[in-house]
Amino acid sequence: MSHHIVEAQGLRYSYPDGTPALEDVSLRVEHGEAVALVGENGAGKSTLLRHFTGCLFPAAGTLRIGGLPVDKEHLAEIRRAVGMVFQNPDDQLFMPTVFEDAAFGLLNLGVAGAQLEGKVMGALETVGAAHLRSRPPYRLSQGEKRAVSIAGVLVMQPDILVMDEPTSNLDPRSRRRLIELLRTFKHTRIIATHDLDFALEVCGRTIVIHKGRVTADGPTREVFGDEKILRLSNLEQPAALRKCPACGG
Repeated sequence: MSHHIVEAQGLRYSYPDGTPALEDVSLRVEHGEAVALVGENGAGKSTLLRHFTGCLFPAAGTLRIGGLPVDKEHLAEIRRAVGMVFQNPDDQLFMPTVFEDAAFGLLNLGVAGAQLEGKVMGALETVGAAHLRSRPPYRLSQGEKRAVSIAGVLVMQPDILVMDEPTSNLDPRSRRRLIELLRTFKHTRIIATHDLDFALEVCGRTIVIHKGRVTADGPTREVFGDEKILRLSNLEQPAALRKCPACGG
């Protein structure tokens, strides 16, 4: 996979009860882009993310990662290229210690010894969590859990980082650390979020999803400056772009 481009054409998916979740979704994310997926609850954001990792497969249309179709035949290659950080870190952290959690994927690939130690500690250092290596995950704060869950994905060296609501339940300082961390990444980043101020700081491009359809796609500041689009999608303009109610500035 020489070019890790995400490309969907006419993607459709319905839930088992027949309710449409994605309808005719088309998009293309280039290597190295940071893209926010925004929309109200139930818009289809998380469902779309699960397609990127091969947890779900489209009912119609096509989805390709690095030129490979997302299907059962190419699932192993897709999952090597795409790493997902779930909304709730507790869904990812289940080993007795932070080190073992971050090492889990590599251990399953047979990596051991000094190579394992170096890769895991490198990932933990990247997210500022090396000092937590011996701590049990259940004793961590939400911000620390988030950092460790990201380390467990980074250690696998994915080309595409997919994140679902990464700022949920974070205190302001942990949220700021996450913003600064994500700004340093060279990975392709696709981030589903309700935190539009976070998206404004981290993502140069934003895709708005409403009722399973892409209703806007463009530079983040331009998309968030379109009050009509935001209103139709049941979103509010981020605080950083709102006029001061007192002076209008």
